[in-house]
Amino acid sequence: MERTLILVKPDGVQRGLVGEIIARFERRGLQIAALKFLSVSNALAEQHYQEHAGKPFFRSLVDYITSCPIVAMVVEGPKAIDVCRAAIGATDPLAATPGSIRGDYGATIGRNLVHGSDGPQAAAREIELFFSPSELHQYDRSLTRWIAE
Repeated sequence: MERTLILVKPDGVQRGLVGEIIARFERRGLQIAALKFLSVSNALAEQHYQEHAGKPFFRSLVDYITSCPIVAMVVEGPKAIDVCRAAIGATDPLAATPGSIRGDYGATIGRNLVHGSDGPQAAAREIELFFSPSELHQYDRSLTRWIAE
């Protein structure tokens, strides 16, 4: 099983899309391992976006993610990172596939609704930023065998 971090960003929360976004991942067969509603501090935002430090848009990323509460979750399943990134769609919603979250609900890069880790190392780092080990849950679901061999 692979785990990844998903954030429903402030625009997703403000637009009332939290339930729809969570449902998209569950319908793909992914299992929620952790879930919380939180306000992101400046320090956490700067850690989360550290790879963009020094870039012209860094401050606007930090200001945006701290502007409203978000929903953070860890989802798991076979190839969870790839499955989530496909469900999310391209960073630019105008280039995102119809049927993806961004393709169906997004309009601009700056308000693209969801963050998903882009690889295993990023997922491990990001999960650790948002969740303590005691907040991560592992449990058996009877339908798992109907999703993956």
